[in-house]
Amino acid sequence: MKRSTALLGTLIVPIMILSLLAGCAKPKTITLAWLPNNSGDNEKVFRQEFDKVIADATGAKVQDKLTTDYNIAIAALDSGDAQLGWFGPFEYMTGHARNSHVVPLVVESGDSGTAQDALYHSRLLVKKGNENLYKSGSGFSIQNIEGKRISFVSTSSTSGFNMPSAAILAFFHNEDKWKSLSKDDLMQGGKDKFFGQVMFSGSHQLSLANLLMGKVDVAAVDDIDVQSYLDLTSGTANQEGSVYTIKKGADAPFDSLAGAQFVVIKSIPVQNTPFEANNAFLDQATIDKITAALLSDKVTNDPLVFAPKDAQGAALFVQPHRFVKVDDSWYDPMREVLGIK
Repeated sequence: MKRSTALLGTLIVPIMILSLLAGCAKPKTITLAWLPNNSGDNEKVFRQEFDKVIADATGAKVQDKLTTDYNIAIAALDSGDAQLGWFGPFEYMTGHARNSHVVPLVVESGDSGTAQDALYHSRLLVKKGNENLYKSGSGFSIQNIEGKRISFVSTSSTSGFNMPSAAILAFFHNEDKWKSLSKDDLMQGGKDKFFGQVMFSGSHQLSLANLLMGKVDVAAVDDIDVQSYLDLTSGTANQEGSVYTIKKGADAPFDSLAGAQFVVIKSIPVQNTPFEANNAFLDQATIDKITAALLSDKVTNDPLVFAPKDAQGAALFVQPHRFVKVDDSWYDPMREVLGIK
């Protein structure tokens, strides 16, 4: 028995090494995993153009893995079923903590064209007409969200759960009643719970739809995944008190909600989402080619990747932004806020 176990051990190590080396060979096919927010038909043209950029840079066939569940997309990159992914910062940071081979390549810049203002926003929203319930002096407070019905996106979502949860915990931990409140507590609603009801919608679009259809009182929704459906009606973009309206002719799930309005009562800056790779299954030469292509002026000026700000239809990236290179340490400030090691 001992000899068999030893023999098995001596075989496993070389096999693992060979498998890893085989996985790092120049790929003939590259799979890119997308979260549910970016898997819809409304972003199909963007995905096709993005895939073309990668295919032209590497000479490989590029295919998309579209998902209806955050965890499926994340698991695909972890396992190597997909070699590239575009997930939120929380998903990236927890993925890297599990598997150091998951690394960031680039993020979308801010208006400066650098990583210094490479931010988007996690927001807590209420329907227009209900915002006075959350007023505090000349501004807004989340004090009165206690006991309300809330829609989150997914427990894995950075801006649709983890950042707003961190803000809620920080605010209410000063109250004796909630000094032991945890993120796990915010996942469940009901009697003696912080929220009266908790829904997980699966996407930012559906979280907003839940709010506008009256299924919940408050919704956690980022700005980037719903911006193409909205007009800023009053206030400053993503500032507390700003009012947004669903555009006429907006695609599903907002096709029957034109004119519906919401108000931002809490806005939290979030470092931009990384385009990430699993370098155990993608060789460094290929990663370098992909990174160089994404940083190029050709991609920056491609209107199908970086859409003009007044463009119609869904857009994941907008002008005058571009991709900028970052490394894992760029996310350390968010790790501190979220307690990720």
